[in-house]
Amino acid sequence: MQLNGNIGPLDRLIRVILGVALLSAMFVLDGRERWLGLIGLVPLLTAAVSVCPLYTVLGIRTCPAPKGGR
Repeated sequence: MQLNGNIGPLDRLIRVILGVALLSAMFVLDGRERWLGLIGLVPLLTAAVSVCPLYTVLGIRTCPAPKGGR
């Protein structure tokens, strides 16, 4: 089974920046709140695989259409 990406290059860049920013919160925040920075793994993972499960459910694609019209 091949996964077709539904995340475009700009969307991926935004996800990487957001993911790194959230992960850096682990080093800035104190106490229990610091673990909220682990949420940053979600946008980093979706950027790495170019597939967002929520986009799939909602039928959203931010990547350009492949050549050939498919």
